[in-house]
Amino acid sequence: MPQSLSKVYVHLVFSTKHRKPMIDEAIEKDLFAYLGGICKRLECNPIQVGGYRNHVHILCLLSRKITQAKLVEEVKRNSSKWIKTKGEQYENFYWQDGYGIFSVNPAQVDVVKRYIQNQKAHHERKKRTYKQEFRAFLKKYQVEYDERYVWD
Repeated sequence: MPQSLSKVYVHLVFSTKHRKPMIDEAIEKDLFAYLGGICKRLECNPIQVGGYRNHVHILCLLSRKITQAKLVEEVKRNSSKWIKTKGEQYENFYWQDGYGIFSVNPAQVDVVKRYIQNQKAHHERKKRTYKQEFRAFLKKYQVEYDERYVWD
């Protein structure tokens, strides 16, 4: 086959350093748009970007030209630099060192999209913390992990 074809949906999840609630209403809309713009520049078509106070979710198509690690590195590095320019309250903004990235079945893209769109209600109404949410993803995707090394 002469063509190289790919269609891999990924759900990327990561938090602020020590899960500090630094993503406030003043910045969240612009931050989510900026994160989507980074994905687009990397040819990783963003489908939905969202999150809540201390973490973000990105659903995108992974470009066949980039590794998962490079996508995460670029998204975190560029957005961290950008947000630090948005005011004194963001000067000490950092992302956590780690992340989770999970494959998404094409039949489940709309489910994941809605999940990301409803982050605020999900966390405020259900009182679920980011740690609880992330552990649930690890369980769902059967990822083996050592609790000592998941959080920074």
